[in-house]
Amino acid sequence: MKEQNLDEIIAKVVKEAGIAVARTPRKLTLSLANALIEKVQEKAKSMNMRVVTAVVDAGGNPIAVQCMDDAYIASYDIALNKAFTSVSLKMSTKTLASLAGPGGSLYGIQHTNNGRIVIFGGGVPLRDKGEIIGGFGVSGGSAKEDTELGDYAESIFKTLL
Repeated sequence: MKEQNLDEIIAKVVKEAGIAVARTPRKLTLSLANALIEKVQEKAKSMNMRVVTAVVDAGGNPIAVQCMDDAYIASYDIALNKAFTSVSLKMSTKTLASLAGPGGSLYGIQHTNNGRIVIFGGGVPLRDKGEIIGGFGVSGGSAKEDTELGDYAESIFKTLL
């Protein structure tokens, strides 16, 4: 019996028995990370941008980082750190920006974690079933452009699951 068929049979029996089963969020895989990066790179090309994109797991560890031809060298660390920031603080870097400004409740946070915290748009947490399973970061444009691509990544990620 195939594993998929067994899973389907178990799911049917559990449903018919009325047993509530917590659904485990998907694991963020390399193929899923690469699919997301490909979609964002397509959008970046349509915006005439050359960006660096990064995907990290739920612990902030890199899964995939890709640099488009002629992207800024500095964008590598920035994209990776945006992805790390979104996972480690459980919010987009766009949201963090408003909290980290002068007088904000998190003012100065960018000076923590050995400078890995980024406080401008382009980093988003990636969620499945409400749980953060990773983070995405993009760098190469203005804060507005990076934010647009980050928001796009967050929305398109849901369709890739």
